[in-house]
Amino acid sequence: MSRQPVNDASRAEGANHANDSAAVALAPRAPLNVARRPDPVTERPLVRWLLTGIALLFLALFLVVPLVAVFYQALNKGLGFYFEALVDPDALAAIKLTVITAAIAVPLNLVFGLVASWCIAKFEFRGKALLTTLIDLPFSVSPVISGLIYVLMFGAQGWFGPWLQDHNVQIIFAVPGIVMATIFVTFPFVARELIPLMQAQGNDEEEAAHVLGASGWQIFRRVTLPNVKWGLLYGVILCNARAMGEFGAVSVVSGHIRGQTDTMPLHVEILYNEYNFSAAFAVASVLALLALVTLGLKLLAERHMSAELSAARDVPAYAGPPTQSAAAPSGAASSRSASHSFSQSVNATHATQQHPLKQGEL
Repeated sequence: MSRQPVNDASRAEGANHANDSAAVALAPRAPLNVARRPDPVTERPLVRWLLTGIALLFLALFLVVPLVAVFYQALNKGLGFYFEALVDPDALAAIKLTVITAAIAVPLNLVFGLVASWCIAKFEFRGKALLTTLIDLPFSVSPVISGLIYVLMFGAQGWFGPWLQDHNVQIIFAVPGIVMATIFVTFPFVARELIPLMQAQGNDEEEAAHVLGASGWQIFRRVTLPNVKWGLLYGVILCNARAMGEFGAVSVVSGHIRGQTDTMPLHVEILYNEYNFSAAFAVASVLALLALVTLGLKLLAERHMSAELSAARDVPAYAGPPTQSAAAPSGAASSRSASHSFSQSVNATHATQQHPLKQGEL
């Protein structure tokens, strides 16, 4: 079958069409007037500045100004009077009792919080939801009510009052009652900081350590504890700050015996009620300084926690042994499944944090 010859007119028309297409392609295109949709997670600059200004104004009025006023009133009569107020015997007794109370309550809450968070995050058992609810109880009960409960239990007319009197044991209006009330209002801080952290980390690293032959104590000491050390420090810092500044529960159980059962917050109240404002603000400035130190340690712990999490996300995961070919015998299916599950555990271990879990180092 012969082809029809192409005439010159058709050839010229095709050439002109190609030239027009090339010219259109090379011609600069006009910008499209398409309205940009606003970012749903970003506000306008005016709104951002307004919200930031409101937040800064709120902080200035309710945080910065009172803090400056405390130090101004404390130093209003000079440094000499300031240090005289701090070395007063009653003030020294209040500072000593505050330190003793925190030194007893914080370690006990550390142990309880670590054990409770480990049980809740790593195990399943009956009463787990009830235990979690009880840990949050001090957050929902007024400190004054908690102090009153201790009075009804250990006071002279309380449940255990007659037995305590017969054995010459005094809890209420004494140091033991102050310590017990402080422990009650501060024990959620460490546990509540560690529970979500341990739940987010999961059990992969502990399971990998168990596969490698580590004992329970070795798993806790070399896997669990290093993973939560900064969260644990964060909870201890918050617990210590609340223990030193607690007022409501301690006020109920202390009896306000000057020089014996008064902590720093209670001593500030006594001085203020006596119109000794400069001395009251001098002792209050010590609490303010402790709060600033606590804030600095809190920021340091948060920075280390963020750095460790960022470093853990940047660590490349262990790829595991090479996969077998599709022609592998069916008898090796169970071996491949076991190797794959173990590789997943090792991947999680290396992706989160490098631990010395080699068999020879355990």
